[in-house]
Amino acid sequence: MKEKNLAIITARGGSKRIPRKNIKEFCGKPIICYSIEAALEAGVFEEIMVSTEDEEIARTAEKAGAVVPFFRSAHTAGDYASTDDVIMEVLKTYEERGRSFDAFCCIYPTAPFLSAQRLKNAMELLSRADGVTPVVPFSYPPQRGLIQDEKGYVRWQFPEYASARSQDLPPIFHDCGQFYACRTDAFFAEGTTDVKRLLPLVLTEMEVQDIDTVQDWTLAEMKYRLLHPDKIKPV
Repeated sequence: MKEKNLAIITARGGSKRIPRKNIKEFCGKPIICYSIEAALEAGVFEEIMVSTEDEEIARTAEKAGAVVPFFRSAHTAGDYASTDDVIMEVLKTYEERGRSFDAFCCIYPTAPFLSAQRLKNAMELLSRADGVTPVVPFSYPPQRGLIQDEKGYVRWQFPEYASARSQDLPPIFHDCGQFYACRTDAFFAEGTTDVKRLLPLVLTEMEVQDIDTVQDWTLAEMKYRLLHPDKIKPV
């Protein structure tokens, strides 16, 4: 029997550093549309829903092809609610309505470099894991990082690696901040997408861009225009 997968796109309206971030225009359309379109194109989700408390975000999401079957509670719309809190509320609300899913993928609304193929890859990997998270290697080994001491002088963070060649050090990865795929039963059992049986989906730096500040946003648009000139609508 084919498994039922849910895409959950988390998009609250209260962004502080970049106001109205989740529906701000990015290279010609609201940035949330990129996440919705990737999920639709992937063809692996029974439903693609947006979790929000904001009516304008809801209208934008529905116009792009997602559904907003219910709004967030005040608790999960607050500044201190975690992504796991939002996912838990979504899954439990669906269950109260008589619907359940074997697995889900929580997708961030500011992920314009996300591709449908990567989402398909992640959901396929769930056949041998309880969770999948996209990661990217640090561009330079953190083991050779420098810090300032209390007097302001620079010193090695890890002196034992001071003479090591960077190519000889094992790669260290960081979270891409694009999505988290997880089996529902494992999420309920552990209360987090950071489950014990977690597999990485390794991406390249060309597929990843943090968008937390206005400067990040500008860099992301420049990068997107260079990588995807065919997708930019003429002005």
